[in-house]
Amino acid sequence: MSPNGVEELAAVGTTSAEAFARAQAVIPGGVNSPVRAFGSVGGTPPFIASARGAYVTDVDGNEYVDLVGSWGPALLGHAHPEVVAAVQEAAGRGLSFGAPTVAEVELVNEIRHRLPAAEKVRLVSTGTEATMTALRLARAFTGRDLVVKFAGCYHGHVDALLASAGSGIATLGLPDSAGVSGAVAAETIVLPYNDVDAVEQAFATHGDRIAAVITEAAPANMGVVPPLPGFNVALRRLTIEHGALLIQDEVLTGFRVGYSGWWGLEGLREGWAADLFTFGKVIGGGLPVAAVGGRRDVMNQLAPVGPVYQAGTLSGNPVATAAGLATLRLADASVYAHVDAVSAQLRTEISSALAGEDLPHAVQWAGNLFSTFFGAAGASGARDYATVLATESWRYAPFHRSLLESGVYAPPSPFEAWFVSAAHDEDAVDRIVSALPAAARAAAAAPAPGV
Repeated sequence: MSPNGVEELAAVGTTSAEAFARAQAVIPGGVNSPVRAFGSVGGTPPFIASARGAYVTDVDGNEYVDLVGSWGPALLGHAHPEVVAAVQEAAGRGLSFGAPTVAEVELVNEIRHRLPAAEKVRLVSTGTEATMTALRLARAFTGRDLVVKFAGCYHGHVDALLASAGSGIATLGLPDSAGVSGAVAAETIVLPYNDVDAVEQAFATHGDRIAAVITEAAPANMGVVPPLPGFNVALRRLTIEHGALLIQDEVLTGFRVGYSGWWGLEGLREGWAADLFTFGKVIGGGLPVAAVGGRRDVMNQLAPVGPVYQAGTLSGNPVATAAGLATLRLADASVYAHVDAVSAQLRTEISSALAGEDLPHAVQWAGNLFSTFFGAAGASGARDYATVLATESWRYAPFHRSLLESGVYAPPSPFEAWFVSAAHDEDAVDRIVSALPAAARAAAAAPAPGV
C-alpha cells in the first residue's frame, strides 16, 4: 500500500460509504466507539487512511484540517517524526514483554515531574481502567461505598459512573446504560456540576458513606464547561472535612491544557491537590496508555504492596510508553504557547462568524480546549449539564456538515471539545477561518426540530 494508504484503497473501490456499509455488517453500528458513527451530525463518517501534522486524509482522497486530534493525544500533530522514530525503535526491540521495562519508569517520572502530587503512578491502558482503579482504591482506603460524580462529566464506561440524576438535589443514581444494574448505580450520587450547595447537602446526608468525589478537572465531555472560580477548591475542602478522597479526572486535560495539566493552571496556583488523578490521551502520544496516580499512602494500597488488586497484560506496553515519553519530552513551553494562541484565535473567529449571522452563542474554553453552544441558553453561559441540554444543539449538525464540505474535520458531536495542535500553522488556520462564514450561515438557517 502507498504511504498514505489512499491510492490503493481507491483503486480497489473502497470509499468511505462502502467501508461504512461493510463495517456495519460486522461491527455494532459500524464503529468501535459510538461518536464515530456521526449519529449526532448525520451523513457518512469519513474513514481515515492517514494523518500528518494538522491534517487527516480519508480513503476517498479528501484532506481535512483536523480539529479532533484523536480526541486529544495529537498535541504535537499527527505522525510527529520524532515520536514515530521512537515508536519504530521500540517496536524493533519487541512489541510486548509482559515484564517490567525502564521506559515505564521514565514515563512515570516524567508524569511525576510535571505533577508532583502524583507521588506514585500505576500505568494502565485506558482512561476507563484508570478511573475504575481510582474508585476501587478510594473505597478500599476509606472503607466506604458511595461515590459522588457530576451530571455531564464522563469518566469512561465504568458501570458505577454510567449514572445520571433527574433533579438538582442529591439523589442516588439510576443506570444510564443497559447492562448496568440498579444496585451498582445506586452507589453513585449524581449532582449538578458547579453547585457547591448540592455537594454540601450530599455530605450532610451521606457523609460517613462517601468514599470519594470524582470530577473532570475541567469538564469537556458535555461541551467545555469550566469549573467556576472556587468550585474545585471547595471540593477539596469538603472532602478533607468529611474524610473522603478527591479524584480529579485529567484524562482529557492532563498535559494537554498545559505543562502540568489543569492542576498546573489551578491547583498549583491555589496551593492544593487532589488525592488521586487519572491521566490518558497525551501520555500515550496516540497509543493506548493511561494512568492513575496520587498520594503515596493511597497508591500503596495497590497489589502487590497492598490488598487492592489491579493488573493488565499490556499495561506499560513498551511501544506505547515510547510514544508517550517522546510526546511529553517534546511538549515544552513553546508547544503550549502555540496551541493556546491558535485556540484563542479560532475561538475569536468562530464567535465573529456566528455574530455576523446574529446567532446567539457562546464559545467556552478551558485552557486550549473549547466548544460552541448555540441559542439564548448557550449565550448566557453553560455552567452545568441542565444548561447544556437547553442549548440549541440541533444547529450543530448543519454547522459541522458545512465545515466538513469545506475541508475542516470538526468533532462529530455538539458535546465534544475541539482540539488544536502544535502543527496547526497559518495555512491550517486560514482554511478553518475561510470555512466559518458558510458554516455560521448553515447554523443560523437551521430549522428547529419539528418545524
